[in-house]
Amino acid sequence: MSAKVLINGYGSIGKRVADAVAVQDDMEVIGVSKTKPDFEARLAVEKGYKLFVAVPDRERIKLFEEAGIPVEGTILDVIEEADIVVDGAPKKIGKQNLENIYKPNKVKAILQGGEKAKDVEDSFNALWSFDRCYGKDYIRVVSCNTTGLCRILYAINEVSNIKKARVVLVRRAADPNDDKTGPINAITPNPVTVPSHHGPDVVSVVPELEGKILTSAVIVPTTLMHQHTLMVEVDDNISREDVLDSILKTPRIITVKAEDGFTSTAKIIEYGRDIGRLRYDINELVIWEESVNVLDREIFLMQAVHQESIVVPENIDCIRAMLQMEDDKFKSIEKTNKAMGIK
Repeated sequence: MSAKVLINGYGSIGKRVADAVAVQDDMEVIGVSKTKPDFEARLAVEKGYKLFVAVPDRERIKLFEEAGIPVEGTILDVIEEADIVVDGAPKKIGKQNLENIYKPNKVKAILQGGEKAKDVEDSFNALWSFDRCYGKDYIRVVSCNTTGLCRILYAINEVSNIKKARVVLVRRAADPNDDKTGPINAITPNPVTVPSHHGPDVVSVVPELEGKILTSAVIVPTTLMHQHTLMVEVDDNISREDVLDSILKTPRIITVKAEDGFTSTAKIIEYGRDIGRLRYDINELVIWEESVNVLDREIFLMQAVHQESIVVPENIDCIRAMLQMEDDKFKSIEKTNKAMGIK
């Protein structure tokens, strides 16, 4: 029997999660929702998804009808059919949906990384917290940056205990489709206080890193990816080869070489286009192989995070964990990766 998944919010994350659910053989999309009748709503219908109005306001149905976009009703007309809802709403709206729609209708829900860890039962990353989230009702899949950090710290932790991690995040200013956000010609501390919130967000997934990880971040005028520089102190005297071997064994991480032409995030995105990825998505965390180095038990490396897509497979594994469809995280990861074509 397939899990019945409702996607509330068919935007940057929601449409990707919908397509990822659709290719799993143990899940089905029973509907997607939009607040307004835009081109994404029209495309959702053209792709064969049943479309619902994201807010329980029957008057808003008229807006879709006037735009010539057929809708099946509001979210309240479908929510009882759902085994779980994946919330793809903008930041802070997810919490409102949780309190006003999901909890009153007693349906399990996954929120995204823009929401607060304190508002849900736990924070999800497939490698670190699959077992903790097993069978729970309200979970947050952490942000793109936190997801990337969790993956690489898992790989490092597999070869030696982490004593201290220092991370500098260079963040994209906006997604490619965002025409309202800057900066245009500036580098902006985000936040200007140090450390940033990214360290505590990693700790919400990996509590044992409490007091061990500090982060700082800046925003730069690009839209394609985030870039992280990590400096991680470990207990053991390991080699660069030990680190690279663990990275290559860790799911959803790939390495690239600058000498092969991967000299920037733009080149990584071009690779996604060239291999035919839908929306040129790079679901994998990308490590520059030449950047990996070990000096006196301190690991150095640089990585790239595709903010629009890295969390998508995590949402799929979170569905399986919450609905108790698979009790082995690696089997779920393998199943998701195979269906999505993740390396």
